Amino acid sequence: MKKHIIPLLLCLLTLSIVSCKKEVKKEGDKATTEAPKKQAAFSLQNATHSIQWIAYKTTEKVPVKGQFKKINILNSGEGNTAKEAINNAEFSIPVSSIFTADSGRDFKIRKFFFGAMDNTDLLSGKLVLENDSIGHVNLTMNGLTNKVPFNYTLNGKSFNLIGKMDVLAWKAEKALDSLNTICKELHKGADGVSKTWNDVALQVTTSFK
Repeated sequence: MKKHIIPLLLCLLTLSIVSCKKEVKKEGDKATTEAPKKQAAFSLQNATHSIQWIAYKTTEKVPVKGQFKKINILNSGEGNTAKEAINNAEFSIPVSSIFTADSGRDFKIRKFFFGAMDNTDLLSGKLVLENDSIGHVNLTMNGLTNKVPFNYTLNGKSFNLIGKMDVLAWKAEKALDSLNTICKELHKGADGVSKTWNDVALQVTTSFK
């Protein structure tokens, strides 16, 4: 009887070892067949951005040029085409990144203009392309969201936007008066009148890699 039992046990042990080896190999094969995540052809996150603005002072409407040196892409911003990546992209711009090549002016704009608004450490918005040449930004500032219309061109990997906004649409009278008060002498023209204009020109360029 023992002569029959021992060969039978050896057969069962051999089958168990082979079965385990097959299962391990199967699991290993499965792990190596997972497809890598495909990257979008166009990404705002990886693009280079230039955000320029022009404000105006004195009754002669002397331009004051500046820019924001940082932008955060919050949602979307990717696509198989540049237009697809831009349309419906959501972003925020820290007002601390303002730059006019004059540190004293930068401080005054941050403190006495944006600082006089509600919840405006960041400018946030959503880009909407309406057709092949016009669009708008749903821009949030001073606790309000309004549209900023713009014209744009899209040439290969280069996106160019030109628009204009009226800060009074965001109820920024208090902020404008605050800035004009601190800059009263600097904003006087030949007529002796100190003035800070409420319209701001915008120009944005995005270059995809």
